[in-house]
Amino acid sequence: MTRATLVLAEDHPPVAEQVRELLGEEFDVLAVVAHGEALVKAVRRLRPDVVVTDISMPGMDGMQAARELVGEQPGLPLVFITVHDDPLLARAALTIGRGYVLKASAGEELVDAVKAVLDHQYFVSPVLGRVETLVGS
Repeated sequence: MTRATLVLAEDHPPVAEQVRELLGEEFDVLAVVAHGEALVKAVRRLRPDVVVTDISMPGMDGMQAARELVGEQPGLPLVFITVHDDPLLARAALTIGRGYVLKASAGEELVDAVKAVLDHQYFVSPVLGRVETLVGS
């Protein structure tokens, strides 16, 4: 069975390296980029199976980049990884992608979140509440 491929966007190098190592245990990490513009270019070029992106980055942020990518590739599996524990932001992000993971719990949740979005399911860090509440109907 082939491993799913992904592109990671994270603007803090130590965090990017930790997340890359974590994801690399289960997935083929094709690229690690530090801002939204680079994310859009990398995804267009590499066509990964899934995208994992920080929200707050310099220049084009992760949500802007994700909107652009999903506009070009509807259904692209996408997970946001962030320090923002605001349910309203999570709700907004989940209109674009299917995963929302807090960095504080990424070690326990991020791999499961990527697997869930690859399986066309939603994943939200449990501390934020129930997925059904955030996604709505």
